Amino acid sequence: MHHRPLTDAPKEIAKGIGITSLLFAVSMYLPLMGFLCSFLIPLPILFYRAKLGRHLSGILILGTLLVISMIVGKISFDVVFFAHLLLLGFFLGEVFDMKLSVEKTIAYPCCALWATSVISLFFFSLITGDQITVLVSDFVSKNLETTLQLYEEMGVPPETIQMLRDSLETIRYALVRVIPGFLAGMTLLIVWSTLLLAKPVFAAGHLSFPSFGPLKFWKAPDFLVWVSIGCGVALLFPYQGVKLLAINGLFVLMTIYFFQGIAIVSWFFEKKDFPRLLRIIFYCFIAIQQLMILLLIGVGFFDMWLNFRKLKNSDHNS
Repeated sequence: MHHRPLTDAPKEIAKGIGITSLLFAVSMYLPLMGFLCSFLIPLPILFYRAKLGRHLSGILILGTLLVISMIVGKISFDVVFFAHLLLLGFFLGEVFDMKLSVEKTIAYPCCALWATSVISLFFFSLITGDQITVLVSDFVSKNLETTLQLYEEMGVPPETIQMLRDSLETIRYALVRVIPGFLAGMTLLIVWSTLLLAKPVFAAGHLSFPSFGPLKFWKAPDFLVWVSIGCGVALLFPYQGVKLLAINGLFVLMTIYFFQGIAIVSWFFEKKDFPRLLRIIFYCFIAIQQLMILLLIGVGFFDMWLNFRKLKNSDHNS
């Protein structure tokens, strides 16, 4: 990849630290925008990994962690979580150099991050003296409180807020048990979003972007349908461990079928030549409407049998 000359490196590193630190600050202190900004955090790291190379982008990450540690005042769970998002951008940049398929480009950084997360959570537990389950439970509780504050700012009726607050302990109990699958699905979603956003950003920065072919034809491997059905059947078993494994697996599989659903929608928009403004409005509607997300997951899942795009086997994943 083309890298910026070393004479410009300090300026570029400072710029990268400023951008990523700003995204962190917004994610931490502006709940309404924070969730969306957290999705953007790996993007500048990916960009500067391509622009500056491995070693200088590593300095950028360390500098950013130093700045945000000064902002927060301590090494908290939030800083560790943010560090993992930075690493995700770095891992994605490493995979870009390998010129892999889109499936491997998404899967490899996710697997590397999941392994890093387990290891770092173990060491963070040793440093703080808290059990891993306690750390995760506290993290979930804090985010639930933030969500309630967000709902209050959005004008959700007080009786609804109170009902949610009364159910907070039950919700926390359930979320702690499905958080592995939820975070795995979110990681896939963040990498997928970063790939989509990175293409125009790379073009603006005159950097080469991997050629994945037309993603509107992307299709998940057929065998995943049967894995999904197996997870659904496993939910009927009377064993809690089996149920937890199944529901965590379904979170990951639903994310994959959401990607396929979006690919089908993109194919339909292009075929019908929808105006760009209408496409943007529709995608924004998807982001805020959970029923649309479920509908797209269903479209992706049933595509194996209905073949909405009339693809031949040779066209799959092209």
